Formats: sequence, structure tokens, C-alpha cells
Amino acid sequence: MKYYSTNRRSVEVDFKTAVLNGQPPDGGLYMIKNIPKLSKEDILSFKNFNLKQIALKILSSLINDAIPKNNLKEIIDWALNFEISIENIDNNCYVCYLDKGPTASFKDFGARVLAKMMEYFLEKEKKEIIILTATSGDTGGAVASAFHGMKRIKVIILYPKNEISELQRKQMTTLGNNILALGIKGKFDDCQQYVKKAFSDDLFNDLNLTSANSINLGRLFPQSIYYFYSYSRVLQRDDDKVIFSVPSGNFGNLLAGLISYKMGLPVVKFIAAVNENDEFPKFLYTGKYKKIEPSKKCISSAMNVGNPSNLSRIFDLYDGWLDELGNVKKQPNLGKLKNDIVSFSISDDETRVIISEFYKKYKKIIDPHGAVGWGALLKFLKKYPKYQRYKSICFETADPAKFSQVISSILGFFPEKPNSLKSIATKREYNGDVNIQNYLDFKNFLQKKYKQ
Repeated sequence: MKYYSTNRRSVEVDFKTAVLNGQPPDGGLYMIKNIPKLSKEDILSFKNFNLKQIALKILSSLINDAIPKNNLKEIIDWALNFEISIENIDNNCYVCYLDKGPTASFKDFGARVLAKMMEYFLEKEKKEIIILTATSGDTGGAVASAFHGMKRIKVIILYPKNEISELQRKQMTTLGNNILALGIKGKFDDCQQYVKKAFSDDLFNDLNLTSANSINLGRLFPQSIYYFYSYSRVLQRDDDKVIFSVPSGNFGNLLAGLISYKMGLPVVKFIAAVNENDEFPKFLYTGKYKKIEPSKKCISSAMNVGNPSNLSRIFDLYDGWLDELGNVKKQPNLGKLKNDIVSFSISDDETRVIISEFYKKYKKIIDPHGAVGWGALLKFLKKYPKYQRYKSICFETADPAKFSQVISSILGFFPEKPNSLKSIATKREYNGDVNIQNYLDFKNFLQKKYKQ
């Protein structure tokens, strides 16, 4: 199984190299060369499998023999030590709750599997690495938790300090040890840019830098698991097809769904649900891609991304080329893209109304990101009523308690915290005491901390 760069200027590599490098030297993103196809019988059989059994089948298909199956099973058993719940909300509409992991976010799927994969490879090579990760909220906490205490791995997390919730920050800053979280003056896109620049900076060639963002295939592939799992749990007839509504920020979640679709999952349509950072729905409508600089600050904070990294992979999947700076080098096949994906932008005002109405109607609290997904699904079904006959699955990507101030301002009370969030409230924070306002500041920090 080989993996190539979306910029097509780096050599093809194996899975281990793609995971440990994180990003190709040419600034592109690694992409799987030949997406494996599962048989219809395999996919239908998943209704009799549990989460870990489905995970083993999906991951072993995607990485082939890069990790022996018995070792891969051990990784999955450790990483996926939590459940997924799927609830029928209204008619054919379901919500898949991906917030049951240790950091109450769907990012736990990819971060925990990636952490154990990296640990496996590094132990075999007797090697150490430094992980640089940019986060708009939930990735940082999931990565910090997953990698905490790993001896061969140091983690530096960059986050926009004025655009994440207190709980999201504390999930990154209360661990210490091999985890360092740095709040920067800027946006998520700035964090992401600093990370990518450091990867291509010759000064740091000897530091073995890599990433745990969804730019790393090891983080991305495990997200395909819950697409197959959720489909298997709503499946009633062998010819059932589904619609997925996907809250989308850096577009790794959507890309995992598209990979699942290419593997044979019977999907009628993907809904890319975005907040007011609406560069993607505008692209589908106009055929012209224009990133948003700076990104807009919305209450669905993890989706405040004005130039999603994984759009490069989506362009590539549809025979196009979008470089790391957001420049369209070759248009994708828009006909195929629009056949598979629709996209709707949900404003903050709409998000607040959706949270309020969802609670009034169903007596359930939905977080701002899930609300964007739910709102986009409702818009889609209203605009295209013929699709109402299909089962629709909307992802809830984080526990509402991570956004308690927002929820309280809408519903008038604070959502109950899961135990994983209660435990960090009074913990000491280990904040990186640095002032980072541009890449040069970050470069100087790395140089001083790791090269002197």
C-alpha cells in the first residue's frame, strides 16, 4: 500500500513513513494511492460486529500489512475503549454521538489510534519525535490526552487563545509532562500555517517533527470507522442507503466519509455543514475557491477555519489540485463533486435557534457543532424533499458541556459535565509562557527550546 503527496513532488512512501513524517517534504498532504474496496457482503456483515471488530476490518484494509493484525488489534483495544450511541431523533433522522471518549470529542477516535500507532513504530525504530499540532478546539485536548506520558514523543499544541472555551483550554494545559500547549495571538489558520512552515524549515530537519492533526493519515483513517459503524446500526434492508450530515471545519471528518464511500459504503449524499466560514459552499455554487482571511469567529469554534487543509485531499480525490496556500492549480471534477456533496452554511443566530428548538422539541441538548450539522440537514431535506425517504445521520462531535457558557446563554442552564470534564476543573494549568504573534516568534521558540 503506497501513499503519495497531493502536490505530486515527493516520492511515494509506505504507511509507517507517512505517519511518522506527518506531511510530505513538498508541502502537500499524503493520500492513499489505491483506496481498497469492501464487498457488499462485508459491509452488510458489520451489523453483527462490534465497534472494535469493525475498526480492525477497516484499518487493516487501509494500511494492509504495515502493522501486523495482532498488534493492530492491541492498538484498537486500547484506543477505542468507549462506545458510540446512535439515536433516532425524528422520522428517518438520527444523531450519532461521537462525544463519549476521554476528552468528550470525536477527535478521540483518530488521536488515540494514531498515538498507539506512532508508539508502535517508534519502539521498533528506537526513535524519538516532536509532534506539532494546531487546534481550533477539540483536536488539542484529544491529542494531549492520547499522547500524554509517551516516552519517545513530545507534543507542542498551538491554539488561538481567544477562540476556544475554558474547558477546551484546560484539556491541553493541565497535563504537563511531555505536553506543552501554547496559546497564540491569532486564528486557527495561523496556528496551522506555523506548523506547516516548521515542517518545511530546513533548520529543524534534525528534530524529527511530525503532526497529529488530520493532515496525518494515521489520525484520519480511524475516522472512517464510525461511518461504517453508524451505517450498520441504522441498517434495516440490504439495499439501504444513507445521508451523512458532517460538521466541517478542517474537513478531515468529511474526507474520512468520502474515503468510506470509495470503500463501498452506500451513501446517497454528504452534507458538508459549515458555520459562517462558508468558503466551501460558495465554491460549490460558483466554482471559484477563495479562502477566508481571517477566519470568522463563531460559537461553533472548532469549525472556525478559513482554508481547510483537507480540501487539498478532497480536490485530489476528484482529480483536482489545491496547494497548501489555497491556490487552485487544477479544478476538480465539479460535476462529480456536486453529485456527492452539498454544503450549507449555518450562522451563529441560526445555531442558537437550532439549539433552543432541539431542546424544546426533543428534550435533548445539542452542542453548537452538532447544531450546525442538524441545521444543515434540515435545510437540505426542505430543499430536496425527495431525500426524506433515506435515513440521515448527523454527527454530534463534542459534549455540550465543553461549551457551557454558550449553552447557558441559550437555554438558561448549564449542561451537566461528564466525569472526564469534571475532573479538570480545579487542576493546575501549565501554560507555555511565550508571546507568539507570527511564525518567526514560533521559530525562535523551537530553536531556543530544542536546538541549544
